[in-house]
Amino acid sequence: MSKIIVENYTKILSDKEVLKNINYIFESGMIYGLYGRNGSGKTMLLRALAGMIYATSGQIRYDDKVLHKDIDFPEDTGIIIETMSLLPQYDAFTNLKMLSMIRHIASEEDIKQTLEDVGLNPSDKKKVKTYSLGMKQKLVIAQALFEKPKVLLLDEPTNALDEISIYRIRDLFK
Repeated sequence: MSKIIVENYTKILSDKEVLKNINYIFESGMIYGLYGRNGSGKTMLLRALAGMIYATSGQIRYDDKVLHKDIDFPEDTGIIIETMSLLPQYDAFTNLKMLSMIRHIASEEDIKQTLEDVGLNPSDKKKVKTYSLGMKQKLVIAQALFEKPKVLLLDEPTNALDEISIYRIRDLFK
């Protein structure tokens, strides 16, 4: 994928314009950051890019494919949006293993390596429901990365992480 093109994208929810005529081109190989006040629409734009909401008007294209017309979901994309959670009754490895059965892309070794990369022990059998907030965030990051997607859509990915983990995760994203 070489470009994500947002064209005249507007989203109205409950008579409120939450995104208004957004136009932008995201190029491959780049890292972009969205910034603005709370409630300014950053998360809503990420939801739109992820195919989680439909436009009131305008469109999003992934190269030549129009989202919600040619494709339902952006292909080869890892996502972290707001408070994502995985299955609390299972350990980290089992959560990712179950997710891997959807696309059959990641091997067990890919899962183990990604868990190690984010600072989690792939052999740890501790249930996710017992994880600290920082550990849960690391697992959500691993979920976004383990299939080695070409595009990452990340909403506040370093929330609840300690300083060392933040540096580690930033290096992974680069």
